[in-house]
Amino acid sequence: MADGRQHAAAEAFDAIGADYERAFAGSPAHRGSLDRLLARLSPRSRVLDVGSGTGRPTAHTLAAAGHEVLGVDVSPVMVELASRQVPEASFRCADIRELPLEEEGFDAVCVYFSLLQMSRDEQSSLVRRLAGALRPGGHLVLATVPLDVQDVGAVFMGQEVRVTSFGPEAFRAMATGAGLDVVDEERTVFTPDGPGAVPEPHLFLHCVRGPAVSEG
Repeated sequence: MADGRQHAAAEAFDAIGADYERAFAGSPAHRGSLDRLLARLSPRSRVLDVGSGTGRPTAHTLAAAGHEVLGVDVSPVMVELASRQVPEASFRCADIRELPLEEEGFDAVCVYFSLLQMSRDEQSSLVRRLAGALRPGGHLVLATVPLDVQDVGAVFMGQEVRVTSFGPEAFRAMATGAGLDVVDEERTVFTPDGPGAVPEPHLFLHCVRGPAVSEG
């Protein structure tokens, strides 16, 4: 069940905590993606950070640049860490699938690697909802591990998780199917900083909502 998956995700990331930041915050591609977003945002933009984790690097980078950031994460431990580390942003502990989103309420939405423990239908539905939460011309940044897998068991940073994802072309098609224009794409390989870490593929899409995107 979906609720069970999200409960499991909360437990896994509660256990991982600050170790996630140490392992992944050094990704050059993630920081490059944030730099491209910052170059496109107007001053004091309103940004939603989905799966905000410890708040670093995403919420911290955006808030430091003067933007109004709301981070949402299902893990209470992550939300507590982020609130302490990035006090200039706001954070909520919630399931993003159930959180009411104001239509056209944000200038940008960031979704860095936070879809992987949702089913494909849930990922597609959420991306459509997030597109609807963007103002026309707003930016949606999506990042994932682009593998063609469904509900596969894995051990992630010592925690047992279930992972679902799309291959690169299908992931891009999910974005365009939500009415988004993909304006930038980067595929890279990153090795997390930690014992036993192995290289993993990463895909970053920078998308823009056109004037005719429906709320799906």
